[in-house]
Amino acid sequence: MSGTLENPFENIESAQQFVDLLAEAIEEAQRDVEADLGRDQPERRLQALQLVSYNLAKLSMHMGTSRRLLNDLRTLRRLLLGERVIELENEPSE
Repeated sequence: MSGTLENPFENIESAQQFVDLLAEAIEEAQRDVEADLGRDQPERRLQALQLVSYNLAKLSMHMGTSRRLLNDLRTLRRLLLGERVIELENEPSE
């Protein structure tokens, strides 16, 4: 056994890939649940599916937020390391 563990979140880009994969899995699960909701179901199962659908929607929203945050962090890292320059427009003075 090696002394180092591989870190799937070695950098921001690998974390973004993970979030993207998780978001895809959530979307697939949402489609499956929506298909099940369209079928005739016992009331208790229908309620459970509705709860699952609600929680998947919340999780999907959080993944969108995570994507934006990771993108912001990547942009800030590039700015701090000088990999990206922001062009500031000079505002005309009156």
